[in-house]
Amino acid sequence: MFKTARFRLITLFCGLLLTGACNAAGPNTSAAAPFTDGDQYVTLPAPYQRDSSSGKVEVTEVFSYACVHCAEFSTYADDLRASLPPGVEFKLVPAPFNNAWVPFARAYYAAKKLGVVEQTHDALFKAKFADNYPINSMDEIADFYVSHGVKRDEFLSIVNSPEVNSQIQHDLTLLQTWGVDGTPTIVVDGKYRSANVKSFDQLVALTKWLVQRELDAKGK
Repeated sequence: MFKTARFRLITLFCGLLLTGACNAAGPNTSAAAPFTDGDQYVTLPAPYQRDSSSGKVEVTEVFSYACVHCAEFSTYADDLRASLPPGVEFKLVPAPFNNAWVPFARAYYAAKKLGVVEQTHDALFKAKFADNYPINSMDEIADFYVSHGVKRDEFLSIVNSPEVNSQIQHDLTLLQTWGVDGTPTIVVDGKYRSANVKSFDQLVALTKWLVQRELDAKGK
């Protein structure tokens, strides 16, 4: 049985201040749908305020660098991202579910601002879970990014910035709206959230099916 790391979303006001803490085919109207709403996925009731005006279908992976299941899913996510058709964009949202995960969410946004996500994303999973480096505290996380050419002072300045504080709070609100309580979770276009999937392969197939459904609905 495929499992995700699950947490109850909580308000992390203190965590925000204490930064040192923590092949599915396209839908066929003549055949039964391969996935069931309310089982493998759920349709989200709340409207989604898009952060992008690109008009593309958004595939969002909710993840954490502290989540071993996300590390296991990372190669699947890479292949999924590479296979998405034109008109689709892949996004990441780091889950700040608890004080231990907040530093990793902050680190993602610092890495994004510094332009090093592409070179560090999979590398951080490997260092933490395959190579068993101690990467938990913000100092240890900073050590990892320094080893990839980032300046420590610049990195720490960004992770502690009001901009990142605001982004973390925004993400908490968004994940509550989506009903996300585990990682990795996939949300397609802010309309559909993965739910009871049994394997990473099924999660990828579900994502592709929902993407094609959205593309068809948009006439793309």
